Amino acid sequence: MPTREVPQPSPSRMVPVAGHPLVVGVVPGQPALVVLTAAAWAQAAGASQLCCAFVDGSRYTREERDDGTVLHEAIDPDGADDGWQRRQEDIEGTLAEVLAGSTVPWSFRYLAGRADRALTHLARAVDAAGFVVGTRSPGAGARVREAIEGSVAVRLAHHQHRPVMVVPLQVVDWKASPRA
Repeated sequence: MPTREVPQPSPSRMVPVAGHPLVVGVVPGQPALVVLTAAAWAQAAGASQLCCAFVDGSRYTREERDDGTVLHEAIDPDGADDGWQRRQEDIEGTLAEVLAGSTVPWSFRYLAGRADRALTHLARAVDAAGFVVGTRSPGAGARVREAIEGSVAVRLAHHQHRPVMVVPLQVVDWKASPRA
């Protein structure tokens, strides 16, 4: 099988922030800091909008559309299929509250599948300048999930050419940590 050359990051592939959107990864219950940081950076750099997106890993993408939206279905065909609609409404309501004072236009997409792939598709579709994501929520469960699934931010940084801004949601007090 012949090897395929993968396009690499380069100055010719850079998308200027001014006039282009930023893709913001959001999750239910996420601190407002991620979206507020994205809005501040978007305003300062002249981004055209924030494309906020939640990726539901319990659903799969049936069709990707040119505008970055997707048609999606439940992975479990026998499960109840209405929870995603309530989740979408809740996330949109929270975004509207958090971004009420922002001058940067925003939109929301409910995506499905693997987060890094879904966010990359959206970024390509809207010609985004980059991504803004938060670190995982603190706790042992999050550490286990990250060990198994990996970090969305790291996967984004390794599998596409746009820059990724990671907003810290909890920091380690180095003075209080035991030294190795």
